[in-house]
Amino acid sequence: MAFRGMLLQQKFLLGAFILAAVAASQPDPNCDQRCGNLSIPYPFGISEGCYLDPSFLITCDYSSRIPTPFLRKGNITVLNISLDGELRVLSFVARDCYNKPGLSVNRTNSQFTLSKFTVSYTRNKFTVVGCDTYGYISGAVQATSGVLKNYTTGCISLCDKIESVDNGTCSGIGCCQTSIPEGGIDLTAKVRSFDNYSAVFGFNPCGFGFVVEEDAYKFSPLDLTNLQERVTVPVVLDWAVGNETCEDAKGNMTGYACKAEYSECYNSTNGPGYRCNCSTGFQGNPYLPHGCTDIDECKTHPESCDNKTQKCNNFPGGFNCSCLKGYEDDGSGTKSCRAKVNQSKVISIALGISIGLLALVVGGSWIYWALKRRKLLKLKEKFFKQNGGLMLQQRLLSHRGSVETDKIFSADELEKATNNYDKNRVLGQGGYGTVYKGVLPDNKVVAIKKSKVSDQSQIEQFINEVIVLTQINHRNVVKLLGCCLETEVPLLVYEFITNGTLSDHIHNKSLSSSLSWEKRLKIVAETAGALAYLHSSTSMPIIHRDVKTTNILLDDNYTAKVSDFGASRLVPLDQTQLTTLVQGTFGYLDPEYFHTNQLTEKSDVYSFGVVVAELLTGKEALSFNRPESDRNLALFFVSAIKEDRLLQILEDHIVNEGSIEELKEVANLAKRCLRVRGEDRPSMKEVAIELEGLTIMGKHPWGKVDHYMEETEHLLNAPTQYSFNIDDGIGSSSTTEYDSMRNDVPKRVNDGR
Repeated sequence: MAFRGMLLQQKFLLGAFILAAVAASQPDPNCDQRCGNLSIPYPFGISEGCYLDPSFLITCDYSSRIPTPFLRKGNITVLNISLDGELRVLSFVARDCYNKPGLSVNRTNSQFTLSKFTVSYTRNKFTVVGCDTYGYISGAVQATSGVLKNYTTGCISLCDKIESVDNGTCSGIGCCQTSIPEGGIDLTAKVRSFDNYSAVFGFNPCGFGFVVEEDAYKFSPLDLTNLQERVTVPVVLDWAVGNETCEDAKGNMTGYACKAEYSECYNSTNGPGYRCNCSTGFQGNPYLPHGCTDIDECKTHPESCDNKTQKCNNFPGGFNCSCLKGYEDDGSGTKSCRAKVNQSKVISIALGISIGLLALVVGGSWIYWALKRRKLLKLKEKFFKQNGGLMLQQRLLSHRGSVETDKIFSADELEKATNNYDKNRVLGQGGYGTVYKGVLPDNKVVAIKKSKVSDQSQIEQFINEVIVLTQINHRNVVKLLGCCLETEVPLLVYEFITNGTLSDHIHNKSLSSSLSWEKRLKIVAETAGALAYLHSSTSMPIIHRDVKTTNILLDDNYTAKVSDFGASRLVPLDQTQLTTLVQGTFGYLDPEYFHTNQLTEKSDVYSFGVVVAELLTGKEALSFNRPESDRNLALFFVSAIKEDRLLQILEDHIVNEGSIEELKEVANLAKRCLRVRGEDRPSMKEVAIELEGLTIMGKHPWGKVDHYMEETEHLLNAPTQYSFNIDDGIGSSSTTEYDSMRNDVPKRVNDGR
């Protein structure tokens, strides 16, 4: 009996010891769980008996209107505590400020000392802000084994002006960022200047360095000065219990922190120690006995079961669905229910329906796709014939062997090349259509012109133009590579020119300054040579009919490429002029052609003269922003030469670059091209020879006879009827089409041409 009594006594003492240990690891039920706006979950606590161990102490400062929580008894302000193992706190900003270039007035470092928790290396970045700044952090990291190691890391931020700083990115221009090491328990951030901010003092007198939660800070150029007013930034800490792993901690059940019945242990991923989480299907605080409670999925997610045929059954850690009375599992493996019926009858009906439906779907799909494909092929064949495909094939066969002929592209090829005519591939738009950038299967980049309308009466002429244009082999003419006739309107495929239009380079200030007189002279000489080639060297003369700076493209070497032959006309060898619908662009349009409808090669000469005037003056061919007398560049240019005011209207930088005599010679050549009567103008071949001679020999003895400009009022006063039609083509701008045969109400054109 005595032995049995001693045994009972020992068991009682052991039980009392275990109860005391458990009670010591639990918070007092009367603990205050809030400090100001911060909720404080166990294992953290404010007072003795309310926290797991002293590393989880939160000091609540009640001296301010809203109580402020601090980590332990230090000065680290706590913003948020998460049971997922994260702690958001405030950290100070290091700074290096100057009140005048070279004189520092405020230099502070930022120190962050932790005895237990670690700075999150996944959630934070070390950030340096400034334009003459470098910053670094140094400190100690704690390995999982508990060994401390020293580290230093940092980055450099430079810039020379506020405009070069990128908003929102820390790329090293005004702001730089770098990662911090794993396991950091303390750090000191310092920031310094390379040159005492002497070169950037006007907009950046300070440099700043800080460790900050990556998602909480977005750089702005305003921070180069505004960060002087910011003292702290948010930082994320990783916290864990003890220095043991889960395996070691479980061996000491009295000190094991995962007290909840349905909890699990996870080793810390940033330094030593472990954390606790509620098991799947449970929620709450895993550090408290009975802290993890079951999630009733039947209430939180009532849609998980089909309420019409099923009942939701909750159990600890999960739930299931059972069939209601009168229903049974359908056997599909998806835990769905069906009404109880005769199984053999259901199987027979289902099998018959399934086979019938399968046959219907397969047969219907095959018929649908076959009909759709047949319809598409017929439509493509219809368009091909409608657009003159058979005629073009015959013409190509007759030319094969003599010249390099173009390719007839399929509609599918060009759809793939333009990514189904993606709007991001658009190069230009206008009244006649849209030009897309395309990439062929061999990676060749092309320009694809997709027209809006097609004139069936002009199909034969269109085919003739395609054939002739494919025979053009001139380095200063955009090459037509082929066409597609399988669409409602023909598509034209041209070579792709990379450097934009001449108009862009003349009227864009940032580009105009780099367009030297030497380049301008080269461009007009090459353009004149291309037009002369079209007029006199092709098998059938071609009149461009829409010569303007937007239809002259430039490659990377500033080589001119004449483009957009949508308005061009072929001239039979036995004719010198054509009677056509007037078409052209305000400011460039030949006044004689405008009033007589008689298109000649000299119409291109006049338009070329406007291009030269535009290159010399930098002014637009027609602008309603200028005084009425100066709106039309051609009239203004010729008048200035007659009044000996040429040097006053030329662009300043080309006057400084070029020879005055050379500039006058080119200007007088343009003046001759702008004569009202076409027969008084030089031919494009004569213009090309003179310009080519000037570019090669420097100066050419042109005739200096100044032919006075004929009066144009008798032409401008004639009433004219017209309609508008805009075409951008390949890099083109507004084009105006006039129809003198229409009986519309007359309108007067006041641009003087």
